[in-house]
Amino acid sequence: MAGAAIFDVDGTLTDTNHLHVVAWWEAFRQAGHTVPMPDILRSVGLGSGDLIERLLGEDRDREQDDSIGSAHTVLYGTYFDRIAAFRGAGDLLRTLDGRGWRVVLATSAGGAELAALRRAIDADEAILATASSDDVEQGKPAPEPVELACRLAGVDPGDAVFVGDTVWDMEAASRAGVGAVALLSGGIPRADLERAGAQAVYRDVAELLDRLDDSPFGPGRGPESGQDGAG
Repeated sequence: MAGAAIFDVDGTLTDTNHLHVVAWWEAFRQAGHTVPMPDILRSVGLGSGDLIERLLGEDRDREQDDSIGSAHTVLYGTYFDRIAAFRGAGDLLRTLDGRGWRVVLATSAGGAELAALRRAIDADEAILATASSDDVEQGKPAPEPVELACRLAGVDPGDAVFVGDTVWDMEAASRAGVGAVALLSGGIPRADLERAGAQAVYRDVAELLDRLDDSPFGPGRGPESGQDGAG
C-alpha cells in the first residue's frame, strides 16, 4: 500500500515565511497596531483569524479582523511573481512520487496564491492533491487539515508522514496520528519543534532529500518496501 507524503508549503517548500511576516506587520500597522515581527513569525502557519487573535488578544476590536486579513492578502499578493521555492523542493516531491508515495500539499493558500506557490515549486506532476484549511472547520494546530490530506491520499494516518516548519504543523500531525518531520527553514528553533512533536528535524528540504534513505521516507519505512506505514 502506498503511503502519503504530506507537505506544508510556506516555510517548508517555499521561502515565504518572512514575506508573510512583513505583510502581516504592515497590515497591523495600517490598522493602528504595532506588533513585533518575531511574534508574527512564531504565529505564521495559523489561519488568519487565529493569527490575529493570538497577536492582538481576545479583547481586541474584532470588527478590524476582516480588514486586517484583507490587507495582508493584498500586501502579500505583491510578492507572487517573486516567490521562490527552497533548493531541492521540486526534486524532493518528484523523488517521493517516483518511490510510490502519494504527495499531498497541506496549505491554507488558494486561488492565485496557491498557483504562485505551485509555479515556484515546479513539480505539479508529482502532486496528487491539495488539502486546504479553508476546506475544514479548524485549521492547524487542529488535526483536521492533516486528516483531510490523508483522506485525499486514500491512506490511514499511520501510513502518512507530514513535513512542516512550525509548531502548529507538528501539533497537527501529532494529533492526527501522523509521523511528524520538521524543517528549520521557517525560522522556528529546533527545540520548539521537538517539543511540539517533531520526530525528526532537518535543516531544509535539500538536507531531507540528501538524507532521504535514513529518514522516515527511507527504504523499509514506506510504500516501496511493501510495508504499510512510514515506520
